Amino acid sequence: MQTRKIPATIITGFLGSGKTTLLRHLLSNANGRRIAVIVNEFGELGIDGELLRSCGIGCDEDGKPNGEYIGQVVELANGCLCCTVQEEFAPAMELLAARRDEIDYLVIETSGLALPKPLVQAFQWPALRNAFTVDSVITVVDAPAVAAGRFADDPVAVDAQRKQDENLDHDSPLAELFEDQLATADLVIVHKTDGMDAVTLAHVETLIRLETLPGVKLVHVQHGKIDPALLLGLERSVEDVIDQRKTHHDEEEDHDHDAFDSIAVTLDVSDRAALINALTSLVQAHEIFRVKGFVSLPNIAMRLVVQGVGQRFESYFDRAWRADEVRASRLVLIGEHLDAAQLQQQIQNQLHEQLQFEKV
Repeated sequence: MQTRKIPATIITGFLGSGKTTLLRHLLSNANGRRIAVIVNEFGELGIDGELLRSCGIGCDEDGKPNGEYIGQVVELANGCLCCTVQEEFAPAMELLAARRDEIDYLVIETSGLALPKPLVQAFQWPALRNAFTVDSVITVVDAPAVAAGRFADDPVAVDAQRKQDENLDHDSPLAELFEDQLATADLVIVHKTDGMDAVTLAHVETLIRLETLPGVKLVHVQHGKIDPALLLGLERSVEDVIDQRKTHHDEEEDHDHDAFDSIAVTLDVSDRAALINALTSLVQAHEIFRVKGFVSLPNIAMRLVVQGVGQRFESYFDRAWRADEVRASRLVLIGEHLDAAQLQQQIQNQLHEQLQFEKV
């Protein structure tokens, strides 16, 4: 009888920090490790799960063993994982527990809006404790964002900045979430460090360490490229100590993410550069934290992936459109006070105006 517990690694991090990039690299370099994956997604489109399934690592649609590890991608598509543990999460875990002989590791990529602590506490339930142990909580941090002064967690510095600029809201849920993700971490991935000088990196590390537990290791990573041995097998049994890790939300009986809107827009896009320009203008005018989706361009067989954090956007072709797919350009926008119809019209108007300008 199999009594071994499956070690579960929880990867958390703010929107756009690079969690999916890290996970993609991990799975592409499994080297015989059989890894099951749960991808949590916030919004109507399962963007991250689709990217993982298309990354060329051998996942099959039925989640059956395929290649060097188990091709099990379980995607929870209705919001914050810690808010759905009694519905989607538990059944998914039960399915994985039944196949524990085939699984060496479980990796859970949380939504950028999820609180890590309630998720870890779910592993205290007898049904999960008997089959799983939380190997570690890994927090991915966007180093350039921290260097730019977003979510600086020194209370004295925050108070000083607020006094200097009354428009700054340092009590926002996003700032608290960033702190909570660091407070629960066993390892912090300081991501996107390429091009940063030593002084800036040292400053970023100082800000991070203000919120992490003593002794938590910080690792500099570029493009998600890290030895899987550094991420898996930490053996921290976090479910046994998570209650001692204090966060902003410890006293709350319930939590919600009503402050965040997640909307989907469908667009008519004919030019890649024009779309990025339109989106850049849009995030300057609205409280949009994250943009991601797939775009169909005329006369191009490849699907375009578009991702944005703040005013930083990237786009790349990931694969050809399948014959059974509806070619459409759909984006998910995550932020505050978002009106889907209004934003869709604004983007479409800007795209039209740019095309008219180019014709002139």
